Amino acid sequence: MQQVLHRGAAMMQHHEDPLNASWDDLKLFLACAKFKSFRNAAEELGLTSTTLMRRIDRLEESIGCKLFLRDQSGLTLSDEGTAMIADVAHMERHAFNVFRRASRTSSDTTGTVRVAVTEGPGNFWILPRLIDFQKTYRKITVDLRCAMEQADVARLESDIAIQLEPPTNPDLIVAKLGRLHIYPFVARDYANLYGVPATLAELPNHRIVKQSAPQVDDSAYARILGLKSLEGIVGIKTNSSVGVLYAVERGAGIGFLPTVSIALGAPLVAVDLGVSHHADLWLTYHKEFRASERHKIVVDWLKKIFDPKTYPCFRDEFIHPNALVPMMTAAREGFGLSGYVAATPT
Repeated sequence: MQQVLHRGAAMMQHHEDPLNASWDDLKLFLACAKFKSFRNAAEELGLTSTTLMRRIDRLEESIGCKLFLRDQSGLTLSDEGTAMIADVAHMERHAFNVFRRASRTSSDTTGTVRVAVTEGPGNFWILPRLIDFQKTYRKITVDLRCAMEQADVARLESDIAIQLEPPTNPDLIVAKLGRLHIYPFVARDYANLYGVPATLAELPNHRIVKQSAPQVDDSAYARILGLKSLEGIVGIKTNSSVGVLYAVERGAGIGFLPTVSIALGAPLVAVDLGVSHHADLWLTYHKEFRASERHKIVVDWLKKIFDPKTYPCFRDEFIHPNALVPMMTAAREGFGLSGYVAATPT
């Protein structure tokens, strides 16, 4: 580590004293380089901006060079910081591999497997089936984390991730699970009260419940609908896909939801505007976990419960929601959404 740091420091000055830079400080350097902002990096790391700046100041003093150019727009790597970043990232990858190998040393089916997934599939598809999985594999603990923020498997933020964009890291194994087809829906009560738009030209007379979150293309709504913007149409905006389903079911407006929602029994009406969208689900995990029995079990189970041959809602071809309902009878009877989505206010 000292040789790597000394190389970067030598660009500014000769460093005769032993370097006193900790690995923790180097990780902070990587975070600041990633987020290009002390505030954003500190928020991600659970530190105050003042503490983070002080730690970076200490690191720069220790190695004898400035790592960042700081201005009102944020942080930019200096020439010395740019020279160091690849070496420090390489050190981080090796450190993660040490921990990864330690976590897979046991060949039996005992231990924890961390799975990160987007909110909707996690809450409404994986979690109900996870209960049955746990009955079979009593010694495996699945730590299921449902969030729209993408977990970085390469950086040990999760063991397995199901995400909407395939990663490009060559150290990761990537497999397509299936495809979510997104379609506009309203509640039956909303349709009875306000009607359902028959054309895109009628859409401005209605309200939209919009999701705005990481992994969601924020411009997709207007682009798909052929509108310059959604200004004046959006009634509720939320980062939660569960929140969108709740609001639509309670009659707040038109929401764009996976077609599997109605196929599983959500009391919604499909809005036929001649538009649809899709998002592929990608399963990813580090190649080191190929030797871990419990990780292989969870990976195989996830592939099984998203199998498009068994569950038509995940096929590549679009199936109209109304046609999908009878095709999903078995899944609905075992894991339907009735009584599971929106509580009724008293």
